[in-house]
Amino acid sequence: MSFRALNEKYLLPASQIAMVLGIIALCQPWSLSLHSYGVTIILIGLIGFNVTSKIAPERKEETGAATHEGARQ
Repeated sequence: MSFRALNEKYLLPASQIAMVLGIIALCQPWSLSLHSYGVTIILIGLIGFNVTSKIAPERKEETGAATHEGARQ
């Protein structure tokens, strides 16, 4: 598994989940420590999302007449 596939399958969704968990941590009324670190969790998820979303996904090799060099002529 290449890094691009690993990024698309695990890292990008993990950063999105971290942002959602940060919002939940901010809004919950039971734990003061979770509320205190809610913004930090959101920022970690946001930075992770900004980094991982800039990595292009793997290219899938296309087959068929459109990719053949002679088809463009």
